[in-house]
Amino acid sequence: MSILDNISSPKDLKGLSYSDLDILADELRNKILDTVSNNGGHLASNLGIVETTIAIHRIFNSPEDQIVLDVGHQSYVHKLLTGRQREFDTLRQWEGLSGFTNRQESIYDPFGAGHSGTSISAALGLATANQLNGKQNYVIAVVGDGSFTNGMIYEALNNCTKNNLKLIIILNDNEMSISENVGGLSKYLSRIRTSEKYFSLKHKIQMFFHKIPLVGDHLVSTTRKLKKRIKKRVMNENLFENLGLDYLGPIEGGKIKKLETVLREAKDKNKCCLVHVHTVKGKGYKPAEDNPEIYHSVGAFDLKSGVDATKKSISFSSVFGDILCREAAHNQSICAITAAMTSGTGLNEFRENYPQRFYDVGIAEEHAVTFGAGLSANQKTPVCAIYSTFTQRVYDQLIHDVAIQKLPMIMALDRCGLVPGDGITHQGIYDCSYLASIPGIEIFSPETYAEMDQSFNHAFYHNGLVVIRYPKGMELEYNRSKYKSLGGLSYLDFSTAPYEVAIITYGRITKNAYDAIKLLNNAGHIRLIKLVKVYPLDFEKIFSLIEGVRVIYILEEGIKSGGIAEKLASEFAQNDMMHTKKILIRAIENPLMEQGDLASLYASCGFQPEQIAAEIKDLMKNN
Repeated sequence: MSILDNISSPKDLKGLSYSDLDILADELRNKILDTVSNNGGHLASNLGIVETTIAIHRIFNSPEDQIVLDVGHQSYVHKLLTGRQREFDTLRQWEGLSGFTNRQESIYDPFGAGHSGTSISAALGLATANQLNGKQNYVIAVVGDGSFTNGMIYEALNNCTKNNLKLIIILNDNEMSISENVGGLSKYLSRIRTSEKYFSLKHKIQMFFHKIPLVGDHLVSTTRKLKKRIKKRVMNENLFENLGLDYLGPIEGGKIKKLETVLREAKDKNKCCLVHVHTVKGKGYKPAEDNPEIYHSVGAFDLKSGVDATKKSISFSSVFGDILCREAAHNQSICAITAAMTSGTGLNEFRENYPQRFYDVGIAEEHAVTFGAGLSANQKTPVCAIYSTFTQRVYDQLIHDVAIQKLPMIMALDRCGLVPGDGITHQGIYDCSYLASIPGIEIFSPETYAEMDQSFNHAFYHNGLVVIRYPKGMELEYNRSKYKSLGGLSYLDFSTAPYEVAIITYGRITKNAYDAIKLLNNAGHIRLIKLVKVYPLDFEKIFSLIEGVRVIYILEEGIKSGGIAEKLASEFAQNDMMHTKKILIRAIENPLMEQGDLASLYASCGFQPEQIAAEIKDLMKNN
């Protein structure tokens, strides 16, 4: 039996020897590699933080001491050490373990996460509540250096100066966010890493003095002023100490014993303390060490051969990158902006071909949009490529800095709709609902690469804010040859007029509607209407296509509340259609969608073709 098999809670770590802990670290890495290679997931960051997580759980007493992990995708070791190892094979699967921290999953997860930059604010709130309640428990925030490009981190740090606050911040510095770290902070942390000699010297002096009988402890105390002088000589200024925090580090994250020494010292501080730990992303699996960006988040892969980085598959992301490069070749105003997602958004080729017009701003979506607005104000054409789930952060900027000033901008929203694997914090199902409220906005949701090309060709020369949203993965295949185009929409007739049923939908889920109609076996005269431009809607065209139908079935891979389907239904009601037509909306009514494969997520929403077909059949019977 392995050492890991005997770990049912963090308490089981306390009695292990350091040689046992080294073995345990190897077992943890092997377990993570086996699971992620089968299920997909975030690999490199979890392999890098193994020893640090072990040390945290040995020095602190979770769950009484609360551990908050920024983003939460580096939580796999934490899960394995907190009683979830027997379920670990279900990671990211339907009704299995989340790939992130989740309050509903375990008492060891005091605060859920999924987006970057929230940890210190949350941990400060937890620590302040403990202080108000008279509790002496610690709160530990573990934050990657990539998250330190997020402005929310500094808003929180600015409020961490209260005395007697039992809050410890661990800066997990692995020199990466998702794409390679960029900007001044990355350079600053790089300079600090070179000063590990200071930290090593300090502890050697302390250990030497402690060994001197009678006066050793006194000498340690009286050398603190000397320590500060040494630090100033070796490190010059330190940002974190200037913010009022005690700073310890940098320290090598692979040495459990040394980590524990520093964490004990942090516990002795009477104020918020930052411990700077230098880890290696992908540690223990050479392909991930060599290419940490590729192994940040992966699908299932073969452990022996690794991920084939040379294999280029066509997807909406890659087609977006091709479209942008093609336009940039003759349109010198085109600028591409991403928030630490160069590869994920398909911008690698643009970065290589047009480096002077490519901007990776780090994990700083709000800055990305307002920066883009500044470019636009001086006659550039900014294209901000951001995942749908992270676009939730830029609602204010899109209103205040773009829409109100009537500045042209293109938002390329990747990973729209239901997103398998990553779960509740990453579902791209809210964007149409909240973005449609922004004055002057246009929203396109192409189902095909051709529609995507047409949408961007319009956006490049439109004098306003345009959002083009598309799903993860590739265009789905089915026979589209008989679609008829009508401006910003198209339609497909499955029989001759008159039509009894009109199905209105948009985006990827159109194929499910198509397949559902095929399952009905010509049970009725059905017209499938596919929206490409989903907002604002051209109701005159839509009304012309639904004239005479008895049943309108609106299918939307997005939340029902405030979504495109509700906007359609509202317009139908205002035009007194409720008396002559039966209208039903099939959209996401419970937006708190957990992790799982796409088929399971679809089934839970009633989106599978057989479910859609059955619902339409019932509507036709009862109408």
